[in-house]
Amino acid sequence: MTVYQSLGPDAPLAGATPVPPAHDARNLTRGGNLAQIALDGQIYTLRITRQGKLILTK
Repeated sequence: MTVYQSLGPDAPLAGATPVPPAHDARNLTRGGNLAQIALDGQIYTLRITRQGKLILTK
């Protein structure tokens, strides 16, 4: 269950699906082509290819 703190003009409608966070891959890689992402003690590598595609590997 999602609880929203605000009931202002930007508050979601009842029953609306929350929008997941968005991250720019170029920011994650700090302008390079690699970033490491940790999840539950595991390290994953995010790579931006020369063609501008993303590859996530363990």
